Amino acid sequence: MTAAPRARVQRRPVHGVLLLDKPLGLSSNQALQKAKWLLRAEKAGHTGTLDPLASGVLPLCFGAATKFSQLQLEADKTYETIVRLGVNTRTADAEGEVTQQRPVTCTAGQVMQALEAFTGPITQVPPMHSALKKDGKALYEYARDGKTVERAPRQVVIHALELLHMQLTGDAPQLHLRVHCSKGTYIRALGEDIGNALGCGGHLTMLRRVATGSLRAQDAITLEQLEALPDDQRLATLHPVQTLLQGWPHITLGHEDAARFLTGLRRRGPWPDTEHVAVYGDRPRALLGTGHVKAGELIAGRLLTPVEIGQILTQTAQEGMSHAV
Repeated sequence: MTAAPRARVQRRPVHGVLLLDKPLGLSSNQALQKAKWLLRAEKAGHTGTLDPLASGVLPLCFGAATKFSQLQLEADKTYETIVRLGVNTRTADAEGEVTQQRPVTCTAGQVMQALEAFTGPITQVPPMHSALKKDGKALYEYARDGKTVERAPRQVVIHALELLHMQLTGDAPQLHLRVHCSKGTYIRALGEDIGNALGCGGHLTMLRRVATGSLRAQDAITLEQLEALPDDQRLATLHPVQTLLQGWPHITLGHEDAARFLTGLRRRGPWPDTEHVAVYGDRPRALLGTGHVKAGELIAGRLLTPVEIGQILTQTAQEGMSHAV
C-alpha cells in the first residue's frame, strides 16, 4: 500500500520579520524552512546563522524584509554563556571530545582581571568548527576530515563582558557570562581563550543569544507557539518590515514624490546630509525603502516595489481584522 501524497502547501506573499526563539539542535536554515512552511510564505531568508548548539533570537525575514536582512548581519549581538573551566575540548563546546584537563586554581580576582583583559578590541582566530569558508569549503568540513587549516586572525570588539555567576570549586567550576559584542565574534573561541588565560582551559556548555541589535529574545516566539496558532492568526506574529530600520531617521514624501522616488528618481528637500534614512509615503502611510541624503538630494537605496507595498497594506488590514475577531 503506497502512502498518500502530502498535500501541497498553497504559498502566499508574506512580508515582515518573525523574531524566532530558535531551539537547540536546529540549524538556522532548518528553523527558517519550518517557519516558512507554517506561514506558507513565498520568499524568506535569515539574518545570519545561529549555531545549532545555540538557542535564542533569530530574526527571520519574509518577502520585502529580505531586502534589509543585511542590516542585522552588521548589528551587535548579546549572548549569555556558561564556560566550564578546567576542560578543553576539540570543538570548544560540550559536543567535542576532551583534549586536556587541568586543575582550576584561579582566584576571583584573577577571573575579573581576565574578563577585563578580554573587554574592548581583541583578536580572535576563528575556530575550526565554524561555518567560515576557506577555498569555498566550510572550516567544519575540514575539521570533520581531521584537517586543520590556517586561519587569519580577525579583529572583533567585546563591548561588555559581565560576570553573572562564578563557581571556582566543586565538580563543575564555571563562569556564567553575558557578552555584548560586535558582529563576527566567536563566543566558543572567547570562552576557550578566557579559560586558557586563567591557566585551566575551558569550553562552553551553554550558549544563548539574547539580543541582535535592538531585537530581543524576550519578544521572540518559538516554533511550537507558532505551530499552535490557527493558520489565520500566524501572520499577526510578524513584526513590520521597518522593524529592521529601528533607530533610523525617516523622511515622509507626498504622493507624487513618493511615486517618483519608487522609480529611482532623486528628490530635493530641506533635509540634512544623512548616510541612511527610512523613506515613507504619506497616503497611506507605508514604507517605500531606504536611501541617503547628500546636498539636499534624497537618493534611493533599497526600494520596495508597488506590488510589495500593496501586499503589505493588504496584509496589515487582514491582521487588524484577525485581531478584531
